Amino acid sequence: MDEPGSLDCRMVIDAKRSVEQALGILSGMPHTDHIQRQLRSVYSQLEGMHDLKRAGGSGVSFRSADWCSKTLDAVES
Repeated sequence: MDEPGSLDCRMVIDAKRSVEQALGILSGMPHTDHIQRQLRSVYSQLEGMHDLKRAGGSGVSFRSADWCSKTLDAVES
């Protein structure tokens, strides 16, 4: 399994951090509730990607167009 500092994990963590920063900025702005909801949804999707990476380890790479886990694909078949 990949270590927590893998490039894939760092990319997802950086993306999540960026969403958190955007949410922080928007929290002080009026009439941005709908944008904040969308960003929270994006954050949840990124968290799901992070969970997939943690579960699939080196079998999951977000640096390719097809980043589904080969291990998880075999289970679903």
